[in-house]
Amino acid sequence: MNMALLRLLAALSLISVSYARMVLHENRRGAPSGFISHGPAPADELLTLRVALTSNDISGLEKRLISASTPGSQNFRQWLSMEEVKSFVQPSPETVSAFTAFASSNGLNISVISPNEDWVSFTLPVSQANTLFGAKFEVFSLSSSNDTIIRTLSVSLPSELVGHVEVVHPTIAFAAFSPRLGESASGFSSLERHLYGIPATPATHSANNNTLLITGYAENWAQFADLSSFLEQFRPDMLSNTTFEVLTLDNGTNPQGPDEAPPGWQEANLDIQYAVGIATGVPVQFLSVGGVITVADFATALLDTTTFLDGLANPPSVISTSYGSNEDLFGVTMATKICNGYMALAARGISSVTGSGDGGVRGLHDLGKGCTNATFETVFPATCPYMTTVGSTIGIAPETATPVNFTGGGFSIYFPAPEYQTAAVAGFLETIPSNFTGVFNASGRAYPDLAVQGVNFKIVADGQTTTISGTSCSAPTFAAIIALINDRLIAAGKPVLGFLNPWIYSTAAKAFTDVTAGHNAGEFCPASSLGFDAVEGWDALSGFGTPIFSELLAAALG
Repeated sequence: MNMALLRLLAALSLISVSYARMVLHENRRGAPSGFISHGPAPADELLTLRVALTSNDISGLEKRLISASTPGSQNFRQWLSMEEVKSFVQPSPETVSAFTAFASSNGLNISVISPNEDWVSFTLPVSQANTLFGAKFEVFSLSSSNDTIIRTLSVSLPSELVGHVEVVHPTIAFAAFSPRLGESASGFSSLERHLYGIPATPATHSANNNTLLITGYAENWAQFADLSSFLEQFRPDMLSNTTFEVLTLDNGTNPQGPDEAPPGWQEANLDIQYAVGIATGVPVQFLSVGGVITVADFATALLDTTTFLDGLANPPSVISTSYGSNEDLFGVTMATKICNGYMALAARGISSVTGSGDGGVRGLHDLGKGCTNATFETVFPATCPYMTTVGSTIGIAPETATPVNFTGGGFSIYFPAPEYQTAAVAGFLETIPSNFTGVFNASGRAYPDLAVQGVNFKIVADGQTTTISGTSCSAPTFAAIIALINDRLIAAGKPVLGFLNPWIYSTAAKAFTDVTAGHNAGEFCPASSLGFDAVEGWDALSGFGTPIFSELLAAALG
């Protein structure tokens, strides 16, 4: 056998060994609808990757959280400190050692980028990223945009990192921002405090230990002048100069002026105006997270939000998020890691509230494109079991989810149903006809958990009064209610509510008005299209129904 052939066989042997040591970590069959591949990413282009190192005891943190949030537990509302949470989330010495050895042998200069030390980042050429992670990075764009992103449809791990790495990002995540879950509408509205018995009495014990945080993404900016005008019109009993604090992340900004909140980008104004206008006297913060509107990396934005809050010694007690993207666009590992980030915040006594989405069972399908598809879509972070997810209703005496065809609801494709909701959801599943043709994961985390009015909310935008509808209206309204209850708890010398769901599904379940009429085929779909129906008890349109402030307060104090 000649030397050339021997060298070839040796090379092939090395290649086979290399591939044998790679273990598939995550993949997707193809690029999501609307994304176009422009071929392989340039080999010499630099790519910054983030790696989530495996937490040493995330299941232990979950057990501690459930114990702290379940009424009757000896640990009820004994929330953890920043350092206590870190002790569960940070990677083990063995994991750190394994990844450090991998990085060193491959010339990677790593940086720790999270307070809990579970995320690291490094920059390397695309060619090296392809080799180290068994990937084929390509350039993609949305058909509606000229902006591009670099992603791969498959990512693998060297065998020595299996069990030590949870996520490599950005790889298969294609989640773009949905810059407002609501749609413009016309009609009447008033502050929802009258409907639910929300008091106008100012909070008195909220300074420093009870703050309501509004998250802002995709260049939605909250205007001080519009808030002042809103208060003059709808809360004349409040000082019109009542304001909010601005926090920024990832080069986020909050510019002011008539051109900085154009029509169609009123999410931040909506959220801030109802947070301040309903949570009377509670300090309100606006977190502006930087990002490009079109193909922005929503997964990174959510991740950075949770890690930013991890590092705050005095974090807000309530967070309201009115943004989402289809769950499957995140990929299971990234969605799980972000959701675990909300779990870590919940363990510190933080209530995270989000809207259920405005596509009914169609996720973010637009303009009726998904109406004939029997496979339902779900929205993240609404599906995260550590979020409290809010749907929408309309009308009074009784409230209904009709004609609010848009109110999102369904069953997660990634997260199993948490124990706190299994009994309630089982009752709903029994009401679904045996010949129902909708395709969904009946064993998944079900949402929403409750509902609030979501139609024709008056806001002030660029000095003009207009109206808006959607679960984006419902989420900050309920978040404000929780902030007010927290104030009463603090005044009584009690801990804040923190993670709400085990409490909502048990002690507080009767503090809601049941919503028994409605259908959620999707905002742009005919009312006769496939979807879920509201029923007595919990359902996948309105959860347990709409809140009764006095009864929620009594349940909280009890």
